Amino acid sequence: MIQVLIILIITAGLLVWGRIRSDVVALCSMVALVLSGVITPEEGLAGFSNSVVIMIAGLFIVGGAITQTGLARLISNKVLSLAGESELRLFYLVILVTIIVGLFVSNTGTVAILMPIVVTIASQSGVDARRLLMPMAFACSISGMMTLIGTPPTLIVHNSLIESGHEGLHFFTTLPVGLMILLICGTLLRPLSKLLARSGETATDTKRMRKSPEQLSRQYNLLEDLYRLRIEEGSFLRKKTLAELDLTGRFHCSVIGVKGVHLGARATVPTAETMLHRGFVLHVSGAYEDVQKLAEEACLTFLDDEQEGQRTFSGQLSFSEYGLAEVVVKHGSRMIGKHISDTGLRQTYGISVVGLQRNRSYITHRLSRATLQEGDMLLVQGTWEDIERLGGQETDLILLGEPATEASKAIISERGPVAAVIIFLMILAMILDWLPPVMAVLIADILLILTRCFRSVKDAIGTISWESVILFAAMIPLATAMDNTGLSAMISGGIVSGLGTYGPYAVLAGIMLGTQVLTMFISNTATAVLFAPIALQAASALGVSPIPFMIGVSVAASMCFMSPFSTPPNAMVMSVGKYSFMDYVRVGLPLQVVVIAAMVWLLPLFYPL
Repeated sequence: MIQVLIILIITAGLLVWGRIRSDVVALCSMVALVLSGVITPEEGLAGFSNSVVIMIAGLFIVGGAITQTGLARLISNKVLSLAGESELRLFYLVILVTIIVGLFVSNTGTVAILMPIVVTIASQSGVDARRLLMPMAFACSISGMMTLIGTPPTLIVHNSLIESGHEGLHFFTTLPVGLMILLICGTLLRPLSKLLARSGETATDTKRMRKSPEQLSRQYNLLEDLYRLRIEEGSFLRKKTLAELDLTGRFHCSVIGVKGVHLGARATVPTAETMLHRGFVLHVSGAYEDVQKLAEEACLTFLDDEQEGQRTFSGQLSFSEYGLAEVVVKHGSRMIGKHISDTGLRQTYGISVVGLQRNRSYITHRLSRATLQEGDMLLVQGTWEDIERLGGQETDLILLGEPATEASKAIISERGPVAAVIIFLMILAMILDWLPPVMAVLIADILLILTRCFRSVKDAIGTISWESVILFAAMIPLATAMDNTGLSAMISGGIVSGLGTYGPYAVLAGIMLGTQVLTMFISNTATAVLFAPIALQAASALGVSPIPFMIGVSVAASMCFMSPFSTPPNAMVMSVGKYSFMDYVRVGLPLQVVVIAAMVWLLPLFYPL
């Protein structure tokens, strides 16, 4: 028992210190418990096979699909339109949406669905995401208190009541409690969230650090010089490759996309060996007069609408297929003094140059004959793989940004409806109990990958916050060790025996306080398992109803705001929001003190002793 207590104190101290990554601290704690012989290696690794841990990892993939397919941006635009220019209204809209979703979905599922949406909202509005993510996680826990299925501790006390011969809780038994906690926390969270504001780097600064493909497209006015043309029967382009045609040299135009004629075809980045056929739709970049000349001579039909003598691109440019990046002509480059057409970028890497920035001026027409100078910035277009290959192999150019990262963030908007249906069915399966929650999540993950809601399996796996997953999994053995050695029973039993003479209110306060203290170091699920029988015994010894005591355990376990690993929502937002342990203490401690004080008084009123 002494060994476990020492490891517990050291672990808590390191987490509060915050200089070492939280998942590393948790892993060291797990290894120390195994090496000391308190738990077996199997018990030490049990957290990594825990269904809640697996579900958390799977839900990160679900959240990634919401971002990848553009659903997050779509929903965030709706929320932003309702919020207008008011940051206060935006804050409470996020809380309200979280509560509504949390009424029907578990708190873990709610944070997975809303986290990417909140990050997108923060990015678009310029609000620091840190001031929204933690309140959203707390709101997930609060919404979980409103229904029977919202949070695991409520289900645990429900089962404990039934097993002890009492009537279980109904679906909305805890709704009054949840509403009161929402009122309390909703009032306090807004001013407390100011403690989370970043010093130094702001959300706006972060946005400026790297340009997305969409930003580059707007910066170079790419869509203003992009046109869609269909190859007709008499065209000389038919049955020829782009290399044979040399459209750049002959017409000063670049074909940056080709769409086939079969049903459901998408525009893809062509290579020099791409063969063209009748009915193919070409995405052509160039000056309008040059493209018009190409269309007339090559028997091509414009598919874009003409307004006032100018055509506007009306197609979709999917940056999941079209890679877009900037490269800089470095000092001493062999390309200096050469025409762009003579650099061999198209032949070597399959890359097209679609824009040139020089001395803050942008050139997008007749680029093939432009002579390169040191410091020129080129906008290049191709597949993400080709751009990454260019960055890794080309010594005369410097690639800005990270193609692999930008590719994984590129929106696959055409898969949005598919992702929405899959996620809706996952939620329905959870609500109606068709499948165990973890299986519903894993099946949804598989379907999202198979239906190409991600560019690759690597992108899907890349959405998982491994720091959060490992933190949660590696802290579970600590609960096992405390249970095996009797440390948990000693702590909780001491609270009851010491306060029993002061009456039921004091015992209720002691049980809730003990539950919250323990939940700071182990999961709320484990704490509820430990304290539920103690609450039953205390109520029996006092001769009062067990309902307020049992709900008190559920509230205390679910409303532990001052620890990142006490609840799944807290753990899931930790790495995304770049929170430290002390961030949770600063915001969570005042909330917990007020909530516990209020519940000790309110629970006996809602559920008479």
